[in-house]
Amino acid sequence: MSEPTPPFRAGFVAVIGKPNVGKSTLINHFVGRKVSIVSPRPQTTRRRILGVANYPDAQIVFVDTPGIHKPKYKLGERMVESAIGALDDADLVLFVVDASRPPNSEDRHIAQILSEQAKAPIILVLNKMDKLPPEKVKPHTEAYWELVPNHAEWMMTNAVKGHNCDKLLELILKYLPESPPFFPPEQITDQPERLFAAEIIREKVLLNTRQEVPHGVGVAIERWEERPNGVLYIATTVYVERETHKGIVIGDKGAMLKKIGKLAREELELWLGQRLYLELWVKVRENWRNHPAFFQQIES
Repeated sequence: MSEPTPPFRAGFVAVIGKPNVGKSTLINHFVGRKVSIVSPRPQTTRRRILGVANYPDAQIVFVDTPGIHKPKYKLGERMVESAIGALDDADLVLFVVDASRPPNSEDRHIAQILSEQAKAPIILVLNKMDKLPPEKVKPHTEAYWELVPNHAEWMMTNAVKGHNCDKLLELILKYLPESPPFFPPEQITDQPERLFAAEIIREKVLLNTRQEVPHGVGVAIERWEERPNGVLYIATTVYVERETHKGIVIGDKGAMLKKIGKLAREELELWLGQRLYLELWVKVRENWRNHPAFFQQIES
């Protein structure tokens, strides 16, 4: 007699944590392709993004969220609201922390939010295990575990190299409800191609410009046009908040902007599967992060 077919499971997994702990890297690992941009800069992720990971008997819809922080701008306030809002419909919450450092006030604040607002079970993900000194394993692990409501299950990971991600996956699958899939198997994200392209360009700015520039960078797709020769034409504006930042993004004789454009074009051609022509312009829009109508416009 054949073994009964296991039930199909599907659910939404909210990935929560402070900025720069590896949330997007973890999701990209499970999905198998980049759906969220990554950089060493805090607050790289600015809005909720779905990453869909498909398995023979399960579908996990990861909800990548902006890092929860103390906001200084209206954009930051919206980012934090977006992250906390992901808790409402989650079937499971991954609380991702940087295990190489002990908990700080941001981690404790997030733990308090989870205690008050999370309805779903929580798994503590102690990421960046490769940077954790052996003598700090026990004190750091215990300190984070004590923060989590109901002393949740936990797993140490290195999202960059995928260490222990298979074990984390087993934990996640335990908590998913029986359900048909929410998305077709070929869909890996809810992001429209235009928004993903804008994010890739912003990632290249983040990775290649100085410390003072990245937080004030916004990217708007102005034109998206399929040309008769099969080339996709994308015209883009990179917004910065100061004239000095504009000079940094453009670089000497346009060298930096050319580098950013080349790196973004190469990655987008691979992601979209077609040749494209990318045109970049840089404009100054002072204090744009405090103008909700503007930053909502450039993300639509």
